[in-house]
Amino acid sequence: MSERFAEVIARLEATIASRKGADPQSSYTAKLLGQGPERTAKKFGEEALETAMAAVKNDPEEVAAESADLIYHWLVLLSSVNVSLDEVAAKLEAREGTSGIAEKASRKS
Repeated sequence: MSERFAEVIARLEATIASRKGADPQSSYTAKLLGQGPERTAKKFGEEALETAMAAVKNDPEEVAAESADLIYHWLVLLSSVNVSLDEVAAKLEAREGTSGIAEKASRKS
């Protein structure tokens, strides 16, 4: 991951955390968080679909824009269910060195 991307994600994560409990009238993030995990999950799903559709159109600028929306909504979703990026990183680290096929097969047992 580029250093720039990591810095942007860290700032965005901090901004989202600071909006928890804020006035929903003044913050879209606070509004989303106030609506609970069901709403944040729905928004994340919508953004995932929009990102995929941009990729199908092979529109790099739109893919970048929709990816930004997707990542923002993913971070809001994580925040809404109190999952940290460190917890996600731990799951990814645990899978390092394992093929995707083997990892998926291990989850079915």
